[in-house]
Amino acid sequence: MPDSAAAHFPKSWGAEPLHDGRWCFSLWAPDAAKVEVELGSTATALESEADGWWSIETEAAAGQAYRFVVDGKAYPDPAARAQEGDVHGPSLLVDPTAYAWETEWSGLPWSEAVVYELHLGTFTQEGTFAAATRELHRLRALGITLVELLPIAQFDGNHGWGYDGVLPYAPHKVYGSPDDLRRFVDHAHALGMGVLLDVVYNHLGPSGNYLPAWCPSFFHPERSSPWGQGIAYEARPVRDYFIENALTWLTEYRLDGLRLDAVHAIEDHSPVHFLDELGERVRREDWGRPIHLVTEDERNLVRYFAVDAAFDATWNDDWHHAFHCLLTGEDEAYYAPFAVDPLADIAIALRDGYVEQGQDRMAGAEPRGEPSGELPRTAFVNFLGNHDQVGNRARGERLHQLTQDRTALRVATAMTVLAPFVPMIFMGDEFLTDAPFLFFADFSGELAEAVRKGRAEEFAQFKAFGGEVPDPISPATFAASKIASPARDDQREHEAFLRELLAFRRAHVAPLLAENPSPHGTVERDGAFLRATWDFGATRLSLHARLGEGRFEAHEDPLVSIASPESPFAFSAALLPDQQP
Repeated sequence: MPDSAAAHFPKSWGAEPLHDGRWCFSLWAPDAAKVEVELGSTATALESEADGWWSIETEAAAGQAYRFVVDGKAYPDPAARAQEGDVHGPSLLVDPTAYAWETEWSGLPWSEAVVYELHLGTFTQEGTFAAATRELHRLRALGITLVELLPIAQFDGNHGWGYDGVLPYAPHKVYGSPDDLRRFVDHAHALGMGVLLDVVYNHLGPSGNYLPAWCPSFFHPERSSPWGQGIAYEARPVRDYFIENALTWLTEYRLDGLRLDAVHAIEDHSPVHFLDELGERVRREDWGRPIHLVTEDERNLVRYFAVDAAFDATWNDDWHHAFHCLLTGEDEAYYAPFAVDPLADIAIALRDGYVEQGQDRMAGAEPRGEPSGELPRTAFVNFLGNHDQVGNRARGERLHQLTQDRTALRVATAMTVLAPFVPMIFMGDEFLTDAPFLFFADFSGELAEAVRKGRAEEFAQFKAFGGEVPDPISPATFAASKIASPARDDQREHEAFLRELLAFRRAHVAPLLAENPSPHGTVERDGAFLRATWDFGATRLSLHARLGEGRFEAHEDPLVSIASPESPFAFSAALLPDQQP
């Protein structure tokens, strides 16, 4: 059986179990004159140490509530593994070695990655780890290999997207206990699936973040982010707070990797950038399984994903934008450059991964990105929807709710799944759920009103994806976003269609990528007809697609074929032998 005692990362911050009923309590509080730990009705003073650290060893027990008292005021542990209640109250002592892991797990290679992004609160009616665990068998039968959880770090209120977390080490209590999360991961592993976690290291949320009150040195006085105060990544304890968070999730919950949110917003002027050090620290460990690191980075950089680089892949918004413009005709805001010639952009994405690679795109648009044609194809996570692209519409519509042509949707899905990039599916899209994915939060008072006003103003200028915004604070907005099981024939048919595509990918595409993640690709365009071929050596993967009116040249013996007399869209896929000289 797995060694549960090994599932403990001794972090610098917070409460750490030692042995014989003793715990070490540590806090970086360089701005404080006195620090205590409050266990029940007893407050014990921490000893001042070098470089702003305070610590003490004392007797305590797992499950006991505690708080840090800084200069006479009590606060939750910023590195708590769990809370007794909400983010404002006491923390709980958690022994990470107490859970008895059941599954021996050696992980899976990135070449086999098929990612499914889900939000715990809306994936099931219950919105818990336990309920999500019961649904994992359906995802495995579909062909999913990696489940990616939106952020679960505890935030204020009962429901939210998770990007306003203020206690990065503590699973959100409404979702369940730390052991409930471990059981979720354990069961996924037993089914042969890995688990990725979305983590937020670019900011802390606006409610329940007490660090500014007692540790202003945690933040940079001349720096800000789109979400609040800028973080002082140059300070060693601050860097360790986030880097050790990554190592804690991977160690104590046996996760298979992390997706790092909006790394472009991490401003750090250290000799070694925070992101580079995080990647190096993760790669330094012998995990006994592959660990996958994925970024979200709107800069379209390439250096993090070259062969033998620390990061495996990045979310590729360009793929989404090109297909979204093609299928919907929308052309506002960030869609504008992709609405000029979506077919040309899709051809570039098939060939190079990124569309925007530093070239001039349209008048007035700032060039972004770097040439990406030399990167492994597996460096790009492609999708037709995700929480951002759906949820940052006023009414949270999904692509299938905006597209009347079901054949066109099937062609776009087949291209996303079968091209030699990493496909990602947003929860519910696999069966054409009727549920939108709206923006929701559970704030109160002035913050709630500010969120309401901000969302309304954000979409006032847009025609296509703007309009009247459902109240983000209303519980009904949250409830409307819960997906249900497939019930109609068209829903079951689409899920079966996707299952067949993923079976084809598992049998044919994944083995090719395992041998060669960087096949030479060529893309030819003739009007609305695209012919894409990737040469893996002994075998070539060939995709033909008609993405509008015009001619279509299907393969003679396709392994996958999509066509309908009612639609101008068509598709076929085949494996071809290596071209002879």
